[in-house]
Amino acid sequence: MSAKTAFSAAPLLYRPGPWVAAWLLTWFVARVVLESNVPTWLRVVAALAPTPIAGAALLAIIRGARELDELEQRIQLEALAFAFVLSMLLLMTLGLLELAIALNRDDWSYRHVWAMLPLLYFGGLVLARRRYS
Repeated sequence: MSAKTAFSAAPLLYRPGPWVAAWLLTWFVARVVLESNVPTWLRVVAALAPTPIAGAALLAIIRGARELDELEQRIQLEALAFAFVLSMLLLMTLGLLELAIALNRDDWSYRHVWAMLPLLYFGGLVLARRRYS
């Protein structure tokens, strides 16, 4: 087998896909542990377990973004700007609403709202790609 066709583990560590998959898997495992009857120390470990994997995923994403061409970098920046502004608007609105009325924690807690943030990014990505296509 030549050097070009041999499997190399190093490039896999730099790809965001495996890290994002590991992050999501760890998050789901943490949710299962947190919803079960386990000691407090294990609940804390489960709650913190996805954090270093998420950090590795984000570093891989940033590393990959640096290697994009200028147009793709601009598209990604516009998608992030769109998501950031809407995220701030969402969190500000929820914070003010929480002062005005009691929000249902099963629908509007941080544990649910954070899942909306990637959707805002992908919405911004669709708009930016449409603009530059």
